[in-house]
Amino acid sequence: MEYVQFGSSGLKVSRLALGCMTYGSPDWRPWVLDEAASRPFIREALDLGINFFDTADMYSRGVGEEVVGRALRDFARREDVVIATKVFYPMSERPNDRGLSRKHILASIDGSLQRLGTDYVDLYIIHRFDPETPVDETLEALDAVVRAGKARYIGASSMFAWQFMMMLARQRELGLSRFVSMQNHYNLLYREEEREMLPLCRHEGIAVTPWSPLARGRLAGSQQNHTTRAETDGFAQQWYDQARVDDAIVAAVGEVARQRGVPPAQVAIAWVAGRQGITAPIIGASKAHHLGDAVAGLELQLSADEVAMIEAPYRSRPVAGHD
Repeated sequence: MEYVQFGSSGLKVSRLALGCMTYGSPDWRPWVLDEAASRPFIREALDLGINFFDTADMYSRGVGEEVVGRALRDFARREDVVIATKVFYPMSERPNDRGLSRKHILASIDGSLQRLGTDYVDLYIIHRFDPETPVDETLEALDAVVRAGKARYIGASSMFAWQFMMMLARQRELGLSRFVSMQNHYNLLYREEEREMLPLCRHEGIAVTPWSPLARGRLAGSQQNHTTRAETDGFAQQWYDQARVDDAIVAAVGEVARQRGVPPAQVAIAWVAGRQGITAPIIGASKAHHLGDAVAGLELQLSADEVAMIEAPYRSRPVAGHD
């Protein structure tokens, strides 16, 4: 496994992050694995050299953090892993148990630390932009979290580039802890981030950790295989609805994979990991071959002709994944 610098920070992370939304309780989503089924994937990730684990408070309404925290305590030394979690989405029906207010951020970091069973997280991420909270309030609360030693670094997730730049500028102006990463929606079926967000991150030295690099499994053929997630994931059905364009991209990926003698997932991972400025794609794993395919994808070097072939069918589409 290769380890790379996390943006302009001194942190080193594996070239893949294990996304842990799949681990927790199937009561939250039918495709989520329970704790017993989750632990082997976390252990395999560690055995493959993955040191970067991404979760969130809202995954299985907190159960996800508990499952990941217990597994990492059992299988790894705390100083050897990079743990990221997130804050923003509702954790209950209570009006202040959501968003990016100072009240919610300071309460949420304590809740996440308790569930994860650790004194600090390496990366604390705002899961989305909160239009209802003043930006300065959010940024000052995040700075307080870092100064209290509860998070080593802070990051952001899907939003418009102008929103991210506004926040970065205010952090600079106020002398606050700055975001070191952007976790955004980016894959062969959704490339709108190439317009503004990716160039901004390169300019500002921001690590980029794309979520859904396999387009909720569509680039790996899960839609054709009729998986539970493919059939029940409303977000995937909402985001990837340009049938003819998407089918053409999936077919091109499949053709390159056929010629190479590898699964399509490896081609899709190779493409996203090879884009300029990408630090560590976030991959999920719920089947035995998922982690192996993802790691193998890092080793696959696509030719210029292959890249042109799988990129050619793409057409611009509405922004997706910011809500």
